Amino acid sequence: ASTGSPPPSHPPKEGEKKTLAWLAGFLRDWPGPLGPAEPPPWTASTALLRPDETAAELTERARGFLGRRGAPPLLAASLIHAAVSGILQSDLGNFKKQNLDQDEAESDSEGEEEQPTGMLEAAPLQRHFFNKLLEICGEWQKELPALKPSKRYLQISIHATRNTRRKMEDRHVSLPEFNQLFGLEDDVDRAYFAVYDGHGGIEAANYAAAHLHVNVAHHEKLLENPAEALRDSFQKTDEMFLLRARREKLRSGTTGVSCFLVDDKLHIAWLGDSQVMLVQQGKVITLMEPHKPEREDERQRIEDLGGCITYMDCWRVNGTLAVSRAIGKCVFSKNIYLRIWGV
Repeated sequence: ASTGSPPPSHPPKEGEKKTLAWLAGFLRDWPGPLGPAEPPPWTASTALLRPDETAAELTERARGFLGRRGAPPLLAASLIHAAVSGILQSDLGNFKKQNLDQDEAESDSEGEEEQPTGMLEAAPLQRHFFNKLLEICGEWQKELPALKPSKRYLQISIHATRNTRRKMEDRHVSLPEFNQLFGLEDDVDRAYFAVYDGHGGIEAANYAAAHLHVNVAHHEKLLENPAEALRDSFQKTDEMFLLRARREKLRSGTTGVSCFLVDDKLHIAWLGDSQVMLVQQGKVITLMEPHKPEREDERQRIEDLGGCITYMDCWRVNGTLAVSRAIGKCVFSKNIYLRIWGV
């Protein structure tokens, strides 16, 4: 006769040991859910969220938080997907802002025919999301599900420098666990990488770094036409950021370049003068032509839209912007704005 629990059917692998050890440590630090008055362990990017911003905002806050705590990347991506899916399938009515301030309501609806209704209060929603994440960690510590890793290993290095600017306005995204983060279970390997070169503030670059890849993942043609999904997501992210920019009176913008690796195919999309290089066997292969104001086709496009190109220490759009395309960065004048984006 034997006593105690039966032995496991197989000993845990090294990766499982590290995952279970991390979960145990995390649950020791957070032994119970946050109370109604307790703030989430991260700062929300805004006080109010539109429903279509929810998935990206929750994902971005959790990615940063779990990354700082040293969560194994595969575990972090899988946890976030499970928690975000649980939140999106629940009733978010309790988080709706009941009475928008008059200024917020006017700004929110100005010039928009299809503005989503029912703004959500970010802080209580983020707290609810963290508690959901905590709940899933407890369940997975007891019974860890099979976490499917990517089929191949990608060697990645990242370097960033602020130079002489007062604040770092650039952002990057590195997502070798794209499939796990969005629950894609087919046999196709996917990874996403992006660089966003912000100007006039950090808000546009932050927004693009949080939302663009989520828009790619949720695009209806992601599986059949990833190139179209990537291209459309630039414009969708721009449109979404402009709604927030009008509401919060933001003036920042960002150029960007994204690389979406789907098995053995590399899809590139960009706007502005952010660049990407491919070096193959020591040879540089040109993948893109950056959008610069001095390009004849860019000059003509901007002049056709009513803008102008002038030289002021460098070529600038309307005497200010040194880039000809960007997410965000509206130039406001008497409630009329000139978009510098272009398709």
